[in-house]
Amino acid sequence: MTKRYCLALDLKDDPELINEYKHFHSPGQVWPEVLKSIKDSAILHMEIHHTGNRLFMIMEVDGHFTFEKKIKMDATNEKVQDWEKLMWQFQQAMPHAKPGEKWVLMDKIFEV
Repeated sequence: MTKRYCLALDLKDDPELINEYKHFHSPGQVWPEVLKSIKDSAILHMEIHHTGNRLFMIMEVDGHFTFEKKIKMDATNEKVQDWEKLMWQFQQAMPHAKPGEKWVLMDKIFEV
């Protein structure tokens, strides 16, 4: 059984930083260790969309995925931690995010 999660995050509202962030996520630029950690955590497919300084992530996961497991895996992966520190230079917490929260889980409010 697969499940879909949608999350949002804001970038700093600076066109140069936004372009640099987009470059880091262009084909061949995401570090292989980060891609491996995504797959190893039971994420089957991930997309990030962009408008203005807002990011929208769609994750398709299998039945073994949990956010708790992903957080634990990432906490012990030095390269993922380095990536997250690098990305935080471009990102900013959404106004309603909890302390330390980057990507905020979105609630589905409509479906046809």
